[in-house]
Amino acid sequence: MRERKSGKSNLQQQSQESDHNSHSSPFKLAKLLDPDATWDKDQLCDVLHWIRQALALVFGLVWGAIPLVGGIWFLLYFVLSTTIIYTYYAIVLKIDEEDFGGHTALLQEGLFASVCLFLVCNLHISSFLKQVTSNLPT
Repeated sequence: MRERKSGKSNLQQQSQESDHNSHSSPFKLAKLLDPDATWDKDQLCDVLHWIRQALALVFGLVWGAIPLVGGIWFLLYFVLSTTIIYTYYAIVLKIDEEDFGGHTALLQEGLFASVCLFLVCNLHISSFLKQVTSNLPT
């Protein structure tokens, strides 16, 4: 009877381990800050793309709410987002950029979409706030 129980518990343990392994994703959030992690080109490009989109959303909303509009603020967004992306992959992750196509390929990952998102957020928020404040009674 003991053999039967241990056999049953082994089956349950294996089943739980396989359930645990099937539900865990191959990508872990801790990998985002781990300089020893291995990256393939698609994973790194996806991460850089989505970081840039998040930056565009935050900068667009904040600068639209202040409102900071004009070419100088657009250039400042471009410089800041590019600097943050470069700092992330070169200093935080410490990867060799030549393995991923060089600086140009990594720095332009998600750039066009983030510029569009930044402009849309910035212009919509600043226009909305201008409309709301112009309709306030004095």
